[in-house]
Amino acid sequence: MQVDERLDRLEIKLAYIEDFVERLQAVVVEQNRLAEKLQQEHRVLKDKILLLTKELEEIPNRKPPHY
Repeated sequence: MQVDERLDRLEIKLAYIEDFVERLQAVVVEQNRLAEKLQQEHRVLKDKILLLTKELEEIPNRKPPHY
């Protein structure tokens, strides 16, 4: 195999690797965006649960009037 052929093959492999890395980076960026969104939704739901828990604690434990 000639040096030129080896160089061509290496350049082709490098081009494929660069393309793969770019696509992989796009996937990582999207997953990071989704993870941040899920963390925000988790915080909102956690706050709602805490609020509802406090409200439940404030409700007196009485029997309904028909008892």
